[in-house]
Amino acid sequence: MKTKVFVIMLALFVSGFAARGTEANKPAGAKSEPITDVNTIINKANIVAYYQAADGMARVNMNIIDSQGRQRGREFNILRKDVNDGGDQKYFVYFIRPSDVRETVYMVHKHTSLDKDDDRWLYSPGLDLVRRIAASDKRTSFVGSDFLYEDVSGRNLAEDTHELIKTTDEHYVVRNVPKRKDTVEFSYYDVWIDRENFVPMKMEFYNKNDKLYRVIESQKVEMIQDYPTVVRSVVKNLDTGGTTEMEFSNVKYDIGLKDDIFTEQYLRRPPREAIR
Repeated sequence: MKTKVFVIMLALFVSGFAARGTEANKPAGAKSEPITDVNTIINKANIVAYYQAADGMARVNMNIIDSQGRQRGREFNILRKDVNDGGDQKYFVYFIRPSDVRETVYMVHKHTSLDKDDDRWLYSPGLDLVRRIAASDKRTSFVGSDFLYEDVSGRNLAEDTHELIKTTDEHYVVRNVPKRKDTVEFSYYDVWIDRENFVPMKMEFYNKNDKLYRVIESQKVEMIQDYPTVVRSVVKNLDTGGTTEMEFSNVKYDIGLKDDIFTEQYLRRPPREAIR
């Protein structure tokens, strides 16, 4: 099944507005017995991060900070709709500011089939141009931030091997190693998953020399419509010194998004749900 593994829309980027606790009815302070099967853990986390509610939307404020402390802002709306539970999904991202990216649209049709790449489109209003984003571009910067396109659209769980390397009082720590190391820039990444609600709380990426170079964290979680929701996430690029912060607001679930919103015709004329 697909995931980013988790983000953050956005793995935070996406998981940022879709994470429901599976242990919400447990008494305060109660601890569940730890799970030992890693596949159970990663599949629960995938469902919690991406597939709660049939659809959802959020306003995202992004702050990009370079190594010199200079800041650039991005503001956009993100819409998400499940094609089927635990399977294919669709995403629509509409940029509101600044002026140089206003009305830019990024759309993803995420596929869970191993033999089918995700479909991605980017509409640039200044050129009035719609272009397809190649699968080879999925690990490049998303609109100049420290997030990557794959952070938005998701990473296939089947592309990695998974090992439960640690269980603490609060988290499961899962190590993920790519099966095709020549297709990615990292050698492995570790994910900290909350034991009680399976929200991914931190991801650490290590390069080919096993040096930590990238960290994504969920820094604030709130309960929205009975869903524990990441409302602040941060990614740090330790190689460049860059940091990107994201805050989520106006989060809504089960709003009844129509299928035709996620078609090419709406790239040039976004629906009211995306622009309001």
